[in-house]
Amino acid sequence: MNFPFYIAKRYLFSKSSKNAINIIARIAVTAAAVGSIALFIVLSGFSGLREFSLQFTNLFDADLKVYSYQDKTILFPEEFENRLSEIKGIEAYTKTIEERVFIQYRGKNHVAKIKGVDQNFKNVIPIDSILFLNDWLVPNRDEVVIGLGISQKLSLGVLDYGNLLEIYVPKPGTGQILNPTDAFTKRKAVASGMYSVNEELDSEYVFSDIEYAGALLAMKKNEVTSIEIKLSSNANEDFVRSEIKSIFNNSVTVKNRIQQNDGLYKMLNIENLFVYIFVSLIAAIAIFNITGTIIMIIIDKRNNIKTLVSLGLTLKEVRRIFFYNGLLMTSTGLLVGLFFGIAVIFFQQKFGFVSIAPNMPYPVKLEFINVVIVLVTILFLGGMASKIAATRVTKKLIA
Repeated sequence: MNFPFYIAKRYLFSKSSKNAINIIARIAVTAAAVGSIALFIVLSGFSGLREFSLQFTNLFDADLKVYSYQDKTILFPEEFENRLSEIKGIEAYTKTIEERVFIQYRGKNHVAKIKGVDQNFKNVIPIDSILFLNDWLVPNRDEVVIGLGISQKLSLGVLDYGNLLEIYVPKPGTGQILNPTDAFTKRKAVASGMYSVNEELDSEYVFSDIEYAGALLAMKKNEVTSIEIKLSSNANEDFVRSEIKSIFNNSVTVKNRIQQNDGLYKMLNIENLFVYIFVSLIAAIAIFNITGTIIMIIIDKRNNIKTLVSLGLTLKEVRRIFFYNGLLMTSTGLLVGLFFGIAVIFFQQKFGFVSIAPNMPYPVKLEFINVVIVLVTILFLGGMASKIAATRVTKKLIA
C-alpha cells in the first residue's frame, strides 16, 4: 500500500485535537462542493442554451448548401441535376433563388429577402415544423409565404386578395435613371401562408415559387443562387462534397450547417469559453481555502510529522501525505457537488421549476463532457492548492 496515501486518508477521517480545524476542514470541503455545483450547473445551462439556439438552424438550414465560388448565381442544367441525384449519400436536393427585395403593403414598407424554392424544398427542410398558419406554396401561382415578424410589421394577414403584397427588386444595368419607378421591377402576390422559426428569421424571409422569383429577378431558366442538400443518415460528407465540386469543376463552394452559421457558432463558443473561465476563477477562490486548511493541519500534526520522520519517512514523502490529503478533500467536495449538480439539472429537465418565460423552462442539458470538464478543472485547482500547502513542510518544521 502507498503509505503516504494511507496516512492522508487517516488524517481526512480522523478529528483534529482543535475543533476549529475540523470546522475549517468541513468548510473547505463544502467550498469545493459549491464550486463543483456552480461550474456544472453553469456548463449544463449553457449547453441547453446552445442547443436551444441551434435548433433553429436544424429547422431552417440544409445539411449542405452549394454556392457559386465567385458569382452570385450557378448554372444548373439538367445534366448536372442527373449527376447530382446519382451521388451516393444525397437523399434530396432543392434549387433556390435568393435576393434582397423591398416589400410594401398598404403604405407600410420592409426590406426582406425573397427565397424562391421548388417542390423538392419540403424534402430538404421540414416545412411542417415551421409553417405557422394556412398552407405552403402552390406551384405557378403568384403566392408567397411570409414570416410572423413580417406579418406583424406590415399588419399583413393571409389570403388578402383585396390588398396584394407588392415586391420590388432593383433592375440590373447601368446609366442614369430619370424616373425612380423605372429602377425597380415590381410584382404582386398574395400571402398564402405564414411561417415561424425565430424573431430574426421571421422578419427576414419571404418564400415564393422558384419560377416567380426567377421572373422577378430576370434570371435564366437554369440559373439558381444555391442548391440545398439533405444527406442520408449514413452519408460520407467529405465524399459528397468532393463529388459535388467535381460536377461544377470546382467553381462552387459547399458549406455544411456549421459553416452556414459560422458567426453564430463562433459567438457561442467564445461565450462558453468566457463563462467557463469566469466560473472557474470563482471556483478557484473557493477551493484555495484548502491551502489554508492544509497548512493548519500541518501545524496541528507537527509532532506526528516528527514521529513519521523518525520512522524513516523522507521529507518528500511527508509532503506527499498532505498533498494527498488536500486532493482527498477536493475529491470529496467534487463528488458531492457533482451529485447535487446532476440532480439539479435532471429535475430541471424533468419538471422545469426554473423558467425564462411563461410555459418555457430554462433549457439545460446533461452532457458527459461537462462532467469531465468539472472533474478535470476542480481536481487541477485542488491539486494546485494542495501542492502549495504541502511545500510548507520543511526541514525547519521537523527539526
